[in-house]
Amino acid sequence: MLEKINIEELDSKRTIVVATGNMHKLTEIEAILSGVLPDVRFVALGQLGDFEDPEENGTTFLENAIIKAQAAVEATGLAAIADDSGLVVDALNGEPGVYSARYAGVHGDDAANNAKLLANMDGVADADRTARFMSVVALIDAEGFVLTGTGSCEGVIGHKGRGEFGFGYDPLFLPLDTPGKTMAELTPDEKNAISHRFHALLDLSTKLSAEVK
Repeated sequence: MLEKINIEELDSKRTIVVATGNMHKLTEIEAILSGVLPDVRFVALGQLGDFEDPEENGTTFLENAIIKAQAAVEATGLAAIADDSGLVVDALNGEPGVYSARYAGVHGDDAANNAKLLANMDGVADADRTARFMSVVALIDAEGFVLTGTGSCEGVIGHKGRGEFGFGYDPLFLPLDTPGKTMAELTPDEKNAISHRFHALLDLSTKLSAEVK
């Protein structure tokens, strides 16, 4: 359960809203960006009230990340950060891409999405099952200044799901960084150390370092 925060009590110059209701995502973002923004407080959008999710109608991860961050800025008047991510499969011409969460039609139906992916990959040789998780994070301040970071995690699509951790396509995705293990067989700490969002946040952190110098 997210602790509720009175927005009036926040220092608008030293607060960044993370456009999420997920405490784990808030913690991950804070852990990486607090190194370059030590005086900034990170709060989840869900801690400030109940806000309607914006329509993610972008055609790229970048567009959707900006849509979500901009919506949070407009809702709160504070700087905000958001991410958009998904799975890109080479043999499927980049599918599921921005439609990763609703590949099979219903948003967030992991089992159906994985089943559709396996069906579409039926008969594809091991050498051609290359794929990557992609993530784009966008930071927008109250004046509209936009800074973005991009990251990826390279791997291949397996022939059947394995593992108890993670979510989404993790049971089918075998990262190159952890040979023989699916993303769902990695502990949360192991996954976070190689994840696409981790790399996107590092990219953003590097750009922020240059901005704040």
